Amino acid sequence: MAREWTDDRLDALNEKVDLGFKLVDKRFEKVDEDIRELRGEMTAMRRTMSQGFIGLVVGMASGFVALATLIIVASI
Repeated sequence: MAREWTDDRLDALNEKVDLGFKLVDKRFEKVDEDIRELRGEMTAMRRTMSQGFIGLVVGMASGFVALATLIIVASI
């Protein structure tokens, strides 16, 4: 059975739609907050990995210099 769309029914529907969008907005705010937190963690991880890579390169270079020094000293 079809019902007519009275002003009261349209107003009630409008309120339900507005409430639904408010709930979606709150959920997206939480998602945005989570994404910002994740980006911060990724930035920290990238920084840590860069520092570790630099440390590894310095350690390897020092080892090569030490080996070269030992080879030169041993050959004298």
